[in-house]
This record gives sequence, C-alpha cells and structure tokens, in this order.
Amino acid sequence: MRIPVFRSLFSVLAALAVFGSCATRAQNPAPLSAANVNLIFVVSEDLAHNAAGDIDTKTANLTDQGLQRSLLLAPFLQKSVLGSHNVTAIYALEPMSHLQTASSYPDMAALATIEPFALLNHIALGSPAVTNNSFPLNDSYATGQTTTGVAKPRTVCKSCQGLAFSDPDLDNEALAEEIIKAKTAGYYVFSAPWEVISALIENVNKFEGFKLTPPASYAGANTIYAIAMTSSDKAKLLTYNSNLKPAATYPVLPKAVTTGACTAKQFSISVMGGVGGAVIPANINTNEVVYLIRHAEAHPSGGWDDGNYVCAGQWRALDLPNVLKGKIAPQLVYSIDPAQVIGGSVSASGNYDWSYVRPALTVEPYAIANGLSLNLAADFELFAQNPPVLATNASNFFFTGGTFKGQKLLVAWEHNRIPTTVDALLASYYPSGGAQLKSDEAKLAWAGGDYDSIWTVTLDAKGNLTVNNASCEGIVSADLSATCPAF
Repeated sequence: MRIPVFRSLFSVLAALAVFGSCATRAQNPAPLSAANVNLIFVVSEDLAHNAAGDIDTKTANLTDQGLQRSLLLAPFLQKSVLGSHNVTAIYALEPMSHLQTASSYPDMAALATIEPFALLNHIALGSPAVTNNSFPLNDSYATGQTTTGVAKPRTVCKSCQGLAFSDPDLDNEALAEEIIKAKTAGYYVFSAPWEVISALIENVNKFEGFKLTPPASYAGANTIYAIAMTSSDKAKLLTYNSNLKPAATYPVLPKAVTTGACTAKQFSISVMGGVGGAVIPANINTNEVVYLIRHAEAHPSGGWDDGNYVCAGQWRALDLPNVLKGKIAPQLVYSIDPAQVIGGSVSASGNYDWSYVRPALTVEPYAIANGLSLNLAADFELFAQNPPVLATNASNFFFTGGTFKGQKLLVAWEHNRIPTTVDALLASYYPSGGAQLKSDEAKLAWAGGDYDSIWTVTLDAKGNLTVNNASCEGIVSADLSATCPAF
C-alpha cells in the first residue's frame, strides 16, 4: 500500500513543480512579436508617482536606488519585452516640460530611466554606414510647442520629437498616431511619467477605437505596458512586471575604470582689474567657481553622432562620482537642455538632426550620487547660428547677474563651445579690446579626443578672473570598454 501512496505523492509534487514553473513563466506575457507594431510604455518616476526611495523629494532627481532600478530595467526590457530585438525608436519626456518642487527642477528621470536600455541597442549611421552600440533618444520639442523657460528652438526636429508633460495640443498622441498609421512593424518605446503614459494609452485607445481596458491607476515602477497591433489592425494591451528590487546604494561598476594623470596641454590665465588694461565688468559675479567638463565618449569612428553617447561614455558617466570625489565639491550641477537639437550623422531613413542628450546624461549620475538636482540652461540655444552671440549668452548666463554669486558649479557642455564661452568671458574684461594674453593662451581650444579635462573658472571676491585646466577626471579613454557595463 505504501508504494502507490509514494507514487501518488511523487506525481502530485511533480505536477505542482510543473504548475509552479508555468506560473512563474505566466507572470509575464511572451516577448512582443517583431511582426507587429508595438508601442511600449515605460513609466518613469516623478514626485507624484514613485517607489519608496527612488526619487529625492528635495531635488526631484533619481536617487541611487532609482538609478539602480534603471540599470536593472534595461536588460529586462530588452530580453523579456523586445525578445532581444533591436528597438525601432525611443521617445522620452522633455525635462523642461515638467518642472517640480518650488525650485522648478526639470524632470530628468525619464531620460535617466531609459538611457541604459538605449545603449543595449545599436544604430547604423553615415555613408558608408558604421554601426555602434548607442541609440538616439527623441526628446525635442514639437512644432509650435511653447515651454516655460525654454528658448524658441532654432531647429524644429520632427524626426526627434519627444513627449511633453502638459500636452494641450495632443502632440504626444499625434506622434503615436503617426506610428500607428505608418504600419511599420517594430518596437517603439515611450519613457515618461504616469501622468503622460496613462493619458497616451487612453487617447490611443479612444482615437483608434481599440476597445482596450487602459490601466486605471499607477501600478508601480516595475510595470511596463505595451499595445501590440497586428497587420489586420487588431490590438492587445499587455502588462509586464520586471519584479526588480534595486539596492539603495550607488551602483558599483562590474569592472574597474582605468585612471591616470592629466594629459592635456596645460594653460593658466589670470585677469586682474586695472592690470594690462583689464576692467572688472560691473555685473560680474563674485566668489564663484565653475568646473567645465565635456560630455562623455560619443564618436567611436570619425564624426559618428546620434546625439547620445556610446558604451564607453556610459562607463565614464557612471564612474564620474568616484573619480571626481575629492577633486571638486560643487553645490549646483548644470547642463544644456537635452531637448535642443544637434546636427549629426545621417541615418538610413535620412535623419541627420538628433536630440542633444549626452551632456545632461553624462553629468546626471554625478548629480544622483551627490543628492543634487540637475539644472538645465534652456533659455538660450547652444547651437545658435551666430557663435559669438551664443558665447556671450553662455558667458552671461553663468558668470553675470549674481545668480551664482558665492556658488560652485559643475557644468557639462559641448567641447567646442567651452573655449568660446571662456573667450567671451575674457573679452568682457577688455571693453576696448586688446586682451593681454600669451599667444598660446589666446588660442584656447579643446582637443577632439579629450574627454577628460576640467576647465576651472574662478571669480574672486572682487571679480578678478582665473582660468586653468590643471585638473582632470583622470579616466583613460583608451581603456574604456566598447561593451556597455551589465548590471
């Protein structure tokens, strides 16, 4: 009698094991089919909707834990949702369209959430085409869109339009509708807060008459939604749960980054009021220090450019909090608005304008690790048609008017615009012209392959000026891996 009982018990246990295995697999739908048009919705976190510990309520920025979640989300999204296929397009929230806290900090969480995933994909650019592990983030303003604190875009980039938080003209929906009507199979990823994602799903469902059941409420930071549309216009709404449990500490890189000494040719310039014809400008800031750095690695071959950085750049960006510790101690972090547009390499579809996201994403991990907000200089265009005007605007923004009096700033910028900004600042001390500088110092330039330098601009209590590049990040570019760090 005992043998049948044992066999029966074994059969029950085996069935339970199989059931348990199937139940585990059934927690998430199968990956989306490459034959369908797939709209994939990644809910980034904000002050209104977030997991405990992911958002800093003082800065509206991600915390260490929030960054950890983003890094862990990337492989889940790539494998479990896209089935390891390459993404077709990525659209992210325009940070300046969602200002939070009394200090009006821009919402960088959507870009920071989707960037690690973007770098797991690849894009071919140029002629002949060169393929790299990087992917553009569409983050720019729609035609006619107005946003508080943002300069009117010099270039409207229809092909790199992002998502607006407040969307009275339904630009977000128009973007989705264009994808649906084109019926080009692929994977279209949208990264934005719950307020944007929920409205987008509801409106797509309504406008297309899909008769889906949109999610009724925020389901947490691990939830990903997808609308999958077949060639016969049938649609399904799918829900994925990444079940992530990120650590609360800053990410530890899976491999150490090589560090070394500064290699750029050194310079140092001092301008004293009343010396050599210099006059301290009446509106110059005092007791200010600005550390100017370049975005991370972005050009692995020639002029290859999609507005983003590449895997080597991700290694640098994630290691910045480590290598800059003890070298600088800024109270504020700034970058250019990632919604601004840069001309880059031509894609297979003929696109050559891209959202310029890489300076902000380079310095974002530093801001997160140090509990700082990431502020954006958005009220003037970085790539103005008149370079001297741009340089003056940037110089005035950072060094005049008293806004940054008594402050230390870390600023991530475009490397060719750093020397022109410093030149404009120097020229402001010589209203009659004739700045007394050494010939090599008068030709300030930032080398094309230099991602490491730090230019330090110091204004003392009287407004006297010093500029030098005595410090650097110390990261050896040649030793950075072309494969992205895996978490």
